[in-house]
Amino acid sequence: MTTAITPPVSSRRRWAGLAVLSASVLLVVMDMTVLNVALPAISEDLRPESMELLWMVDAYALVLSGLLVTVSALGDRWGRKRMLMTGFAVFGLASTAILAADSPLEVIAVRALLGVGGAMIMPSTLSMIRNLFTDPAERAKALGVWAAMAAVGAALGPVVAGLLLEHFSWHSAFLVNVPVMAAAIAAGLFLLPESRNPAPGRWDALSTLLSMAGMVALVYGIKNFGKYGLTSPGALVATAVAVVALGWFAARCLRRPDPLLELRLFRSPPFSAGVLTALVTSIAMAAVLLLLAQWMQLVQGYSPLETGLRLLPAALAAVVVSPLAPSLAARVGARTVLAGGLLLTGVAFLLLYAAPGPLAYGPVAIALVLIGLGNGSLAIASAAIMSGSPAAKSGSAAAIEETSYELGGALGVAVLGSVAAAAYRNEVAYAGPGSDVARESLGGALDVARELGTAGGRLAEQATAAFTESLVLTSGVAALLMLAGTLAVWLLTPRGLDVSSTDHH
Repeated sequence: MTTAITPPVSSRRRWAGLAVLSASVLLVVMDMTVLNVALPAISEDLRPESMELLWMVDAYALVLSGLLVTVSALGDRWGRKRMLMTGFAVFGLASTAILAADSPLEVIAVRALLGVGGAMIMPSTLSMIRNLFTDPAERAKALGVWAAMAAVGAALGPVVAGLLLEHFSWHSAFLVNVPVMAAAIAAGLFLLPESRNPAPGRWDALSTLLSMAGMVALVYGIKNFGKYGLTSPGALVATAVAVVALGWFAARCLRRPDPLLELRLFRSPPFSAGVLTALVTSIAMAAVLLLLAQWMQLVQGYSPLETGLRLLPAALAAVVVSPLAPSLAARVGARTVLAGGLLLTGVAFLLLYAAPGPLAYGPVAIALVLIGLGNGSLAIASAAIMSGSPAAKSGSAAAIEETSYELGGALGVAVLGSVAAAAYRNEVAYAGPGSDVARESLGGALDVARELGTAGGRLAEQATAAFTESLVLTSGVAALLMLAGTLAVWLLTPRGLDVSSTDHH
C-alpha cells in the first residue's frame, strides 16, 4: 500500500498545525449556527418571502453536502493543503461579500459560496490530521481536540452572534470570519505540510456528476419531506433522483480500482461503527438543539445572547471530555466509549421527556451537560473512522464522515422537526383570524397574538404550551433513536477495538 507522501513532521509543528486545523473547524461549525440567531434580524431588514427564507437556511447545507465527495477526491490528487488554503480564501471572500448583499438573493448566493468554502475545509482538516499524525495513539488525541473544537464552534455560534447583533447590524455575524481566515491562511502556509495520494488513478467525471446530483437531491428531498409532508411531489421527485444517482454512483465506485469515493472502507466494522455513531448523534442533536434554542427565545423570552449562554453547558462538557476520550477508551475499550456516549445522549433526551411539566431550565441544563459528555464518543468515532482507513484513502474517509454529519443534521431537522411540527399543530386548537399562520409555527402564533392585542393572550399561552409539549415529545422520540443507535454500534464494534495502537485496514 503506498501511503500519501507526507515527510515526517516535528512534534511541535504537528501540534501547531493541529491548532490551525482546529480553529478552521471551529469557525465553519460556528457559521452553521450563527445564521439561526441572525435570521430574525435579516428577515426584518430584507423582508424575504418564505421560500427565500428557506433557501437562506438551506443553500449552505445543499452546496456543502453536494461538494464534499468531489472536493475530498480532488484534494487527494491536487494536494490537501492547497485545497484547505483555497477553502480558507473562498470562505473569507464570501464572508466579505456580505457587505454588498442587500437583497435576499444576494444573501443566498453568499451562503452558497460559504458552502463551497466549507466543503473544501471540513474534509481537508480530517484527512490532514490522518496524515500529520502517523502514530495512532497521538492521532486519537489529536482527533479528540478536533472534536472538542467542533463542539465549541456549535456552542459559540449563538453566543458570538448574540453579542454581535446586540451591538452591530446582522452583517457582522458574517464578517467575524474574515480575520480568522486571514490568520489561518498565514499560519497554515507556514505550519502545514502538503500531502496527496501518490497513485490516485483516473478522474471519474461521471461519478463526480452523480455524487453532486445525488447528494443535493437527497438533502433537498429530506428537507422538503420535513417541510411539506410525505406526499410532497418535489420531495418525491428529488428522492427518486437521489436513489438513481447515488445507486449508480455506488455501483461505479465499487467496480473501479480507483474510485472517486472508497466505499469498500465500509467493510471495516470499526469504520462502519464510527460512521453510524456520527450519523445517529447528529440526527438527534440537530433537531433537539434547534427546538431548544427556539424554546428559550420564544417560550422563555431570553435574548439571543442569553440563549447562547444557556446552551453552553453542552459545549463545556464536550470540551472537557473529548480530549480525554482516547485515554478513557484505552482503559475501558473503544466499544464501551462509543456505545456509552450514545447511551448518555439518549439518557439526556429521556430526561427532557420525563421532566415534570411545564419544562423549566433546570432539567434542560442537566440534559445539556449529559449531551456534551455523550459527545465525547464522537472523538473516538473519528479515531475509529480514520484508523480504519489507509492514509492514501484519508480523503474518502473524511468525506464519508463529514457526509454522515451533514446528512444526520438534515435528517434530524426534517424527521424529528416534522414530529415536533405535527405535535404542535395537534395541540393548537385556535380557530380565529390568522389560524393557519398560528398553527404553522410558534413564531407565527405569537405574531397573530400580538395583532389581536389583549384578546391574543389566550392564543399565546396555548401556542407556547403546545410548543413545549412538542419539544418534550420530540425528545422522547430522539431518546428511542439514540437507544437503537447504541445497540447497533455496540453490536458493530469489535470487542477488542483499540484506536490508539495499530491501524486497522
